[in-house]
Amino acid sequence: MELIVCKLIKGDIRALEDLTYAKRKDFISQHKLPIDELPIISFHTEASTAPTALASLTRVAQAELLPWLPLPRFFLSASEFVESMLASLKVPVVAPVSAAMAVTALHLRLRYGERSDGLVTRRDAEVPGSVVVRPERRLDHAWMVYSTLKMGSAEADASEMCEALLAMLVEIGRKKFC
Repeated sequence: MELIVCKLIKGDIRALEDLTYAKRKDFISQHKLPIDELPIISFHTEASTAPTALASLTRVAQAELLPWLPLPRFFLSASEFVESMLASLKVPVVAPVSAAMAVTALHLRLRYGERSDGLVTRRDAEVPGSVVVRPERRLDHAWMVYSTLKMGSAEADASEMCEALLAMLVEIGRKKFC
């Protein structure tokens, strides 16, 4: 962990102390949220711990290959070759993010009896006095930053979910303060 925090991201290892449960509870008790002045939404999910989640890879980005890489031409016309070449220049970058979140969610459930998104328990994600959104869909903590693969899917992707939450926040603010 020290290698990742100190060397890779050039951080301070002491900052991890602020992520402990005791420090978080202490901070929240000392810094009350202005529930009466600001509309607040608590959004929390639960990571899937099914075997498929434990064995899955998540698309986290896409890499663009250099255009001068030789690609097989086989039986394509010139225009088809150019089109296929441009399409093949983008390759997905995958990492076992969902699998890692599933493992930590399973650990939190077995050790503490709490359901979580892999990092934050559902109970701790709710701010007292806030409007709470609890989607039924199983999503882990890192879902909001994933690169979306499916276009035209019936389920909302991260950007659509953020847009809906912001619209909801504006509507709550209008009703509360107007």
